[in-house]
Amino acid sequence: MKRLATLSLLCLMLVVAQSNNVRVITIDSPNGGTVSGNPRSGPLTFENPKPGGVVGKVKDLQITSSKATLEAPPGKTLDESKGERTATFQETVTVKRDRMTATGPRLVYSEKTGQGVLEGPAKMRQEPKDKEGDPVEVTANKMTFDVDTDISTSEGNVSLKNGRQEGKSDTVYYEEKRGLAVFNDKEQVVLTRRRTDGDLVIRAKEVRSLTEDKRLIATGGVTLVDGNITTTGASLSYDDKTGIAFITGNARSENKKEGLVISGTTLQHNVNKHIVVNYTKPYQLPTADFKRVGEK
Repeated sequence: MKRLATLSLLCLMLVVAQSNNVRVITIDSPNGGTVSGNPRSGPLTFENPKPGGVVGKVKDLQITSSKATLEAPPGKTLDESKGERTATFQETVTVKRDRMTATGPRLVYSEKTGQGVLEGPAKMRQEPKDKEGDPVEVTANKMTFDVDTDISTSEGNVSLKNGRQEGKSDTVYYEEKRGLAVFNDKEQVVLTRRRTDGDLVIRAKEVRSLTEDKRLIATGGVTLVDGNITTTGASLSYDDKTGIAFITGNARSENKKEGLVISGTTLQHNVNKHIVVNYTKPYQLPTADFKRVGEK
């Protein structure tokens, strides 16, 4: 039994070591750049007079700046501590991965966690998959990029714009390939869709949006404001292509201008025609479409 436990521990240590080695960063400063410091114990400082002249690469993530420092943990050399080192980039940092580009004043990357933290004010832009699509643009106080996945997490005064829609919250979790954005806020997420006949506003505790498909769900108590009509309930789904929203859970809609009130288990709200009706068929929120990676 003890031998089996020891073997399991060794296997776990091997998996962790292999994972950390994959996260090892390489840094170069070509074309007029310099490298200074102790090549054995570090830290090493990479500098380049050319903007973006210092280039760091780890998996499919590229980080450029004018200056970077690579450090080993105390008591270890740079070579023997691969997978545990820290790289700090500063002086106009740019992060690139596939269609995504982010910028900020400083980034700290940890080989141990596989995460690069971009300090703010940070900006991120992801180009659409096709010419007809809309880019995703994010601003935040801080952004964290994971090299093991295509996931970034933005924190602090976050704004995410996609076409005519803008969401504001404390945090945004974003999967780049799927275009899944998950907004969370300790008070309420505010999502605004700009329109010529008055903005459409959705407020909720959490909003999950598929930016490519133009669909979203909102939970935790929701409010939909469509001109003179305010519809509330426990949760909501909305398809921007059809302009149809379904509000469920003690749903209630009020048109203050006309003095009309309608309530029911599920309401169907057409925001293009500004019409709300009772939806009598069984309805279930499509939560499976909006699950995060690894979420059951």
